[in-house]
Amino acid sequence: MTKITFELDELLTLKTTRAKVQVKSWQEAADIVGNLLVDEGKVQPGYVARMKEVIDEVGPYMVIAPGVALLHARPEHGVNMPCIALITLDEPVPFGHAENDPVDIVFAFGATDKDSHVPALKKLAKQISRSEVIESVRSAHSDKALCEAFVELCDHPNRTKE
Repeated sequence: MTKITFELDELLTLKTTRAKVQVKSWQEAADIVGNLLVDEGKVQPGYVARMKEVIDEVGPYMVIAPGVALLHARPEHGVNMPCIALITLDEPVPFGHAENDPVDIVFAFGATDKDSHVPALKKLAKQISRSEVIESVRSAHSDKALCEAFVELCDHPNRTKE
C-alpha cells in the first residue's frame, strides 16, 4: 500500500490565508484561522472548537517558536481532507507560553491520519527557524503577499498560488 503524504505549499491558497488580522485574544485568532478551513470544507466546525479545547486542556504547547503557533486537533475531530491555513496578526496576542509569547503568526492544520503530515511539519519547523523567512511572512501586508511568502518558506520561490 502506498503511503500518501502532503506538502504544505500545495495546501495553502489565497482562500486559506489572511494577513494582518485584528484580534483581541488567542481564542479569536484560533476561530479566524480555523474557520478559513471550515469555509473551504476542509474541516468540520467542531474541529475549531477542539483546537481551542486542546490548548485549554494541555496548555500552549502549540506555540512552537517565538511568535508562531501551529494549531491542530486529532483527525477524528472533524478533518475532511489534509489542510492548512495561515494568518498573521496586526498585533501579537499571548497564548500563555512562557518563552514564545506573544504570537503573531498562526497556522491551523488538519491531517486525516497520524502519519501523512509528519514530513510537511518537519519541513515547516525547519523553515520557521530561519529568521529571514519568518520576517518575510511577518512583513506581508496583503493576503497575496502572505501566501507568496509562505510559498517562499516552503522553498519554492518561483511558484505562486492563485
